[in-house]
Amino acid sequence: QVQLVESGGGLVQVGGSVRLACAASGFTSYHYCVGWFRQVPGQEREWVSAINSAGTTYYRDSVRGRFTISRDSDKKTVYLSMNNLKPEDTAVYYCVGRPTVSMRTTCGSSGYRYWGQGTQVTVSS
Repeated sequence: QVQLVESGGGLVQVGGSVRLACAASGFTSYHYCVGWFRQVPGQEREWVSAINSAGTTYYRDSVRGRFTISRDSDKKTVYLSMNNLKPEDTAVYYCVGRPTVSMRTTCGSSGYRYWGQGTQVTVSS
Protein backbone atom coordinates (compact mmCIF):
# COMPACT_ATOMS: atom_id res chain seq x y z
CA GLN A 1 0.00 0.00 0.00
CA VAL A 2 1.45 3.32 -1.09
CA GLN A 3 1.60 6.03 1.51
CA LEU A 4 2.66 9.63 1.09
CA VAL A 5 3.13 11.61 4.28
CA GLU A 6 3.75 15.35 4.13
CA SER A 7 5.42 17.49 6.74
CA GLY A 8 6.95 20.93 7.07
CA GLY A 9 4.06 23.30 6.53
CA GLY A 10 3.32 26.26 8.75
CA LEU A 11 3.09 30.02 9.01
CA VAL A 12 5.69 32.11 7.21
CA GLN A 13 6.01 35.78 6.36
CA VAL A 14 5.97 37.21 2.88
CA GLY A 15 9.37 36.74 1.30
CA GLY A 16 10.22 33.92 3.63
CA SER A 17 11.01 30.28 2.97
CA VAL A 18 9.71 26.90 3.97
CA ARG A 19 10.57 23.35 2.99
CA LEU A 20 7.98 20.62 2.65
CA ALA A 21 8.86 16.95 2.82
CA CYS A 22 7.01 13.96 1.43
CA ALA A 23 7.96 10.56 2.79
CA ALA A 24 6.94 7.79 0.41
CA SER A 25 6.48 4.14 1.15
CA GLY A 26 4.96 1.12 -0.53
CA PHE A 27 5.86 1.93 -4.12
CA THR A 28 6.26 -1.27 -6.11
CA SER A 29 7.14 0.45 -9.36
CA TYR A 30 10.80 1.16 -9.95
CA HIS A 31 9.96 4.35 -11.83
CA TYR A 32 7.64 7.12 -10.78
CA CYS A 33 6.53 10.71 -10.85
CA VAL A 34 6.23 12.37 -7.46
CA GLY A 35 5.07 15.92 -7.07
CA TRP A 36 2.96 18.52 -5.37
CA PHE A 37 -0.46 20.05 -5.79
CA ARG A 38 -1.99 22.83 -3.75
CA GLN A 39 -5.51 23.92 -3.00
CA VAL A 40 -7.14 27.03 -1.62
CA PRO A 41 -10.60 26.54 -0.06
CA GLY A 42 -13.27 27.05 -2.67
CA GLN A 43 -10.85 26.65 -5.55
CA GLU A 44 -9.69 23.72 -7.61
CA ARG A 45 -6.47 21.95 -6.80
CA GLU A 46 -3.59 23.13 -8.96
CA TRP A 47 -0.46 21.28 -9.89
CA VAL A 48 2.74 22.86 -8.59
CA SER A 49 5.75 20.73 -9.38
CA ALA A 50 6.98 17.19 -10.00
CA ILE A 51 10.10 15.10 -10.40
CA ASN A 52 10.64 11.84 -12.28
CA SER A 53 12.94 8.91 -11.64
CA ALA A 54 15.63 10.45 -13.81
CA GLY A 55 15.60 13.55 -11.64
CA THR A 56 14.05 15.82 -14.23
CA THR A 57 12.00 18.53 -12.58
CA TYR A 58 8.85 20.31 -13.67
CA TYR A 59 7.20 23.50 -12.38
CA ARG A 60 4.16 25.61 -12.98
CA ASP A 61 5.09 29.03 -14.30
CA SER A 62 4.06 30.96 -11.19
CA VAL A 63 6.54 29.12 -8.96
CA ARG A 64 9.45 28.52 -11.35
CA GLY A 65 12.54 30.22 -9.98
CA ARG A 66 11.13 30.34 -6.45
CA PHE A 67 10.37 26.69 -5.71
CA THR A 68 12.75 23.75 -6.00
CA ILE A 69 11.74 20.11 -5.97
CA SER A 70 14.35 17.56 -4.99
CA ARG A 71 14.63 14.05 -3.65
CA ASP A 72 16.64 11.89 -1.32
CA SER A 73 16.36 8.40 -2.77
CA ASP A 74 17.90 6.74 0.27
CA LYS A 75 15.28 8.32 2.51
CA LYS A 76 12.51 7.88 -0.10
CA THR A 77 11.62 11.49 0.47
CA VAL A 78 10.79 14.29 -1.94
CA TYR A 79 11.19 17.90 -0.88
CA LEU A 80 9.67 21.15 -2.04
CA SER A 81 11.78 24.14 -1.07
CA MET A 82 9.75 27.30 -1.38
CA ASN A 83 11.47 30.67 -1.36
CA ASN A 84 10.32 34.26 -1.74
CA LEU A 85 6.86 33.21 -0.68
CA LYS A 86 3.86 35.33 -1.62
CA PRO A 87 0.39 35.52 -0.06
CA GLU A 88 -1.00 33.72 -3.11
CA ASP A 89 1.13 30.69 -2.19
CA THR A 90 -1.10 30.14 0.83
CA ALA A 91 -2.77 26.77 0.41
CA VAL A 92 -2.91 23.18 1.54
CA TYR A 93 -0.07 21.39 -0.23
CA TYR A 94 -0.54 17.75 -1.23
CA CYS A 95 2.14 15.28 -2.17
CA VAL A 96 1.15 13.10 -5.12
CA GLY A 97 2.63 10.14 -6.93
CA ARG A 98 2.13 7.74 -9.79
CA PRO A 99 4.07 4.84 -11.21
CA THR A 100 5.59 5.20 -14.66
CA VAL A 101 7.02 2.78 -17.20
CA SER A 102 10.16 4.78 -17.87
CA MET A 103 12.53 6.77 -15.72
CA ARG A 104 12.31 9.59 -18.25
CA THR A 105 8.53 9.87 -18.34
CA THR A 106 7.44 13.50 -18.43
CA CYS A 107 5.60 14.37 -15.24
CA GLY A 108 2.60 16.47 -16.08
CA SER A 109 -0.32 17.69 -14.07
CA SER A 110 -2.61 14.70 -14.33
CA GLY A 111 -2.83 10.99 -13.68
CA TYR A 112 -1.64 10.94 -10.10
CA ARG A 113 -2.95 7.91 -8.33
CA TYR A 114 -1.66 8.49 -4.82
CA TRP A 115 -2.26 11.49 -2.60
CA GLY A 116 -1.05 12.50 0.83
CA GLN A 117 -3.21 14.07 3.49
CA GLY A 118 -1.94 17.60 2.89
CA THR A 119 -0.06 20.20 4.88
CA GLN A 120 -1.04 23.83 5.34
CA VAL A 121 1.25 26.64 4.26
CA THR A 122 0.14 30.13 5.25
CA VAL A 123 2.02 33.18 4.01
CA SER A 124 1.24 36.25 6.06
CA SER A 125 1.83 39.85 5.19
